Amino acid sequence: MAAVMSTYGRYDLAFERGEGPYLYATDGRRFLDFGTGIAVTSLGHCHPHLVKALQAQVATLWHCSNLYTIPGQVKLAERLAANSFGDAVFFCNSGLEAMEAAIKLCRRYHFQKGDAKRWRTLTVEGAFHGRSLATIAAAKNPKHLEGFGKPVDGFDQVPFGNLNALRAAITEETACIAFEPVQGEAGIFPAPLDYLRELRTIADEFGILLLLDEVQSGMGRTGKLFAHQWAGITPDVMALAKGLGGGFPIGAIVATEEAAKGLTPGTHGSTFGGNPLASAAANAVLDVMLEDGFMDGVDRKARKFWNDLKQVTGRYPNVYESIRGAGLMIGIKCKAPAGEVIGKFHAAGLLPVPAGDNVVRFLPPLIAEESHFAEALEVVDSVGRNWGSGGA
Repeated sequence: MAAVMSTYGRYDLAFERGEGPYLYATDGRRFLDFGTGIAVTSLGHCHPHLVKALQAQVATLWHCSNLYTIPGQVKLAERLAANSFGDAVFFCNSGLEAMEAAIKLCRRYHFQKGDAKRWRTLTVEGAFHGRSLATIAAAKNPKHLEGFGKPVDGFDQVPFGNLNALRAAITEETACIAFEPVQGEAGIFPAPLDYLRELRTIADEFGILLLLDEVQSGMGRTGKLFAHQWAGITPDVMALAKGLGGGFPIGAIVATEEAAKGLTPGTHGSTFGGNPLASAAANAVLDVMLEDGFMDGVDRKARKFWNDLKQVTGRYPNVYESIRGAGLMIGIKCKAPAGEVIGKFHAAGLLPVPAGDNVVRFLPPLIAEESHFAEALEVVDSVGRNWGSGGA
């Protein structure tokens, strides 16, 4: 029996170092990393600014309890608030923890207002909010629920995109709507911007909170710092993680001053959340992402890659069916089995990520240059061209 518990279906690959958009395997092979640890290493591997920031923090102070003020954490919270709709930030270690905290905040917000009967969360089909008992109950994916007993109560679900069903499902017990602006795990399904705007309208109409799960779509992935900004709306609460630390584990919830009333002293906490190392990493990420022109550059590169990718995949309709997503969060819906396509990509030195609905997910680093996108396109082209011949 393997010493590492077998909770993952792993590929037969092991890496020993990373540099920019590339990973280097223990057998010497080089791979173009267009999965970025599932949207985590958004600035590539060993970005010089992140390395320098972490080296300085490692030599100074690794950890300090949240019983004390952590200056780097305060700075990070102020920067996230200043560059979002939010007024207050809570830090944790992951997207799962961020969603747990956000759901708790929404429930507690209504309790604080004297409306304790509002405690249920409304989600949509295809959602993925993490792997805790509560978040698998929120997403209601049968594969994730199987074998774990009766799902945690407090979650209702409606079909994706059906606003009439969503309105009808809101009861006097509904506390919030939880929604991913771009569903990642399900197969890269971006919400129409009008749908996002309607979610905001409905939340206001019923006096409930809008909780956006931007764990994957946030931190520049779609060409803006947060995906909901494309719709010109703001949520009441937002969950962040993945790209926030550029590879260092950190999660956060950002909330308006009003919604933040839901978490008062003693109602929630985290041992490691926002500790000096995590805060140093995330501040370094923001240093880069907030540079003038950085997001415009991401958007520009994404638009060109989309155009080129559509042309290349269109040549091989027996292998690739369609392209969907937003910015550099791209799904190739395959005609051929996606797992086999990924195997061909691996053999040719390209690392994507699998997703639901027979989709191959591209989440390239935001620092990728034209040459890297051209390299990926060549692999997509060669795999399509040689499909069925046994070679890439």
